[in-house]
This record gives sequence, structure tokens and C-alpha cells, in this order.
Amino acid sequence: MYWFFFWINVFFILLTLLPAWRCEAWWVRGMDFPRLQLAILLALLLAVQLLVLNLSLVKSWVLISVSATCLAYQLWWVVPYTRLFPVEVKAAKDRDPQRTIRVMTANVCTPNRHVEKLVQLVRNNMPDVLVTLESDQWWQDRLAVLEDDYPYSIKCPLDNLYGMHVYSKLKLSQSQVEYLVEPTIPSMHTLIELPSRHQIRVHFLHPAPPSPTENEESTERDAELVMVARSVAESDEPIIVTGDLNDVAWSATTRLFRKLSGLLDPRVGRGMFNTFHAGYWPMRWPLDHLFHSEHFTLLGMRRLPAFGSDHFAILTELCYEPEREVEQEGLNATPADQQWAEDKMQSQNVTEAQVPEPRSNGQ
Repeated sequence: MYWFFFWINVFFILLTLLPAWRCEAWWVRGMDFPRLQLAILLALLLAVQLLVLNLSLVKSWVLISVSATCLAYQLWWVVPYTRLFPVEVKAAKDRDPQRTIRVMTANVCTPNRHVEKLVQLVRNNMPDVLVTLESDQWWQDRLAVLEDDYPYSIKCPLDNLYGMHVYSKLKLSQSQVEYLVEPTIPSMHTLIELPSRHQIRVHFLHPAPPSPTENEESTERDAELVMVARSVAESDEPIIVTGDLNDVAWSATTRLFRKLSGLLDPRVGRGMFNTFHAGYWPMRWPLDHLFHSEHFTLLGMRRLPAFGSDHFAILTELCYEPEREVEQEGLNATPADQQWAEDKMQSQNVTEAQVPEPRSNGQ
């Protein structure tokens, strides 16, 4: 019995330590994802060991200590995305319609043909801005029914699973579609004007994931996130970054993005808002994100019902309250973080200067 639990613990030690290795191979970075699932399994293992092992033996307590240490380490990453942790973004005090923005982020899954379900979600929730990922020409043609309500748009239909569309009720300006790292992976960059006339710099992203069927390493994804993070860090403007980042909220890379950019994550202290995979509830992760500058507070954030995609859509409502900046603070980058970011950009020969920087009032 002891050796049975010994080898199980060795297995969990390997799974726990593997993502701490900064190797960018997909099979290493993939272990950033199931931290919650591993924590649940470790808690069960810990309980079974306490019931089954001979607790009068030192070696039994060694195994129990190893399991508990692995569990604590996994929880360190995921607990911030539960209500056990203080919120990072303060709740809005007032709902001023002149200073609010509702953003709906939806990875439609290109082969999905349930467009009517997405359209109904949009009409039920009435976001000010809808961003769709994986939308091709077929999706663009059928989402045209929204254009009476959403007169401003940016369109980039592609049939490679990386098409992207933005539909907005609010005025867009200085809009650009760019291919920051890979020549087939677009991103969108624009200014959105609130009814109050305040302008928000917004970046819509969908970098490719590390996987055996796409990029064998996370290098390209990481470089895109880092260059955008460094670009927005240099701005004092209100900023939103949203999209399917193909990375979990608690990964070291996403934390690096938050540190470099100074942007806040409204999920911290509120929940994980797992958006993928919509069809397999035991294996769900938060892949669709929205980060914002300290100019905003949160009116609400929720995952929307399934609409046929392998992702759930997520709806976030923010209020522009720059006077409350002093109440909010995100993560801070260390010199080691800056060097790590530099290494990631150099590996792809990119810099933050390549990221479009739409400026308020054309400045």
C-alpha cells in the first residue's frame, strides 16, 4: 500500500513541477491549464492517504506532507480566482450610462452553425461591443443582421480559425488590423468613444496556442502577449485588452502580461469564469479574457449560456471612474520579469513599437 501511494505521489510531483520549468514546448506549457483539476485530485489523494495509511509510521507522514505541499502549490495559483481572495477591481458605485461599456467576447468556433443562438445572446444582453473570434466569411455574412444596431465594425474574415470581427454601437476610430507575430494571426486595435466622449484604447487578440496541431511551442503566443503588454504599459489612457488568449488566467505567462501591462483582472476575487471547453464540464479553463486599466471599475461580469461553440461567451460591464484609480492596484514587474519578456520578444524578433497605439483625440 505504501509503494502504491509512493508512485502516485511521484506522478503528482512531476505534474506539479513541470510547468515551473520555463520550457516553451506545448506538452510543458499545457500543464499550466489543469491546476484546478490537479488540486481536486490531490485533495482526494490526501484524504484517502489519511484514511488508509498507517499514521504511526514516519514514511506515511512523508507521503502525506508531499501531497499537501503539491496541493498548496496548486491552490496558490487558482485561489485568487475564487471568492476566498480579495477583489482586484472594485465594484462600481454608480451605473452612469454615459460612462459604461459592455463588452461581449465570443469565440464562435468556425464550424459551428448556430449563428441564431449567438444573435439571440447579443439581443438578450445588448453589449455595446461584440468581438467574435474564429469568425469566417460565413459568419460575417450572417452577423450582418446586427449591423443596424451596431453601425461601427472591424472585419477580418479568415478560414484558418483566426478570423476576427468587432461590432460596436459606440464610435470606433483609428482602427487597424495587424499581424503582430505570425503572418496568418490577426489582431485588432482601435479607439472606442463612450457617450461621455471619453475615448478608450482597445486591443483585441487571439494568438495561436501551443499544441501538437498548431505551434509546437508557446513562443509566438507569449511574444504577442508581451509586446502588447509593454505597449500599453507606456500609456496613461484608458485601456482594455480582450480576446481568446489561449492561455489560462493563472499561468505564469498571463501573470507576466499583467505585471508588464499594469492592467487589472476583474475575475480576481470573483471567480474563474471558465469559458472552454463548453462541451466537457470537468475540463474547463478560463481562456477568454478581459483586462483593463485602473480607470475602470466593475459593474458586472458573467459567462453566458452555450450557443453551439466550444467556448462560452463572456460579458463584462465596466464603468469609467478614473477618480478611483488610487483604490486599485495590479501586479508589479521585477527586473527578472522584464528580462524574461525581452527574451520572449527577441525570440520572435518583435518589439512593442510594432503594436498600433491609437491615441485619444488623435494625439
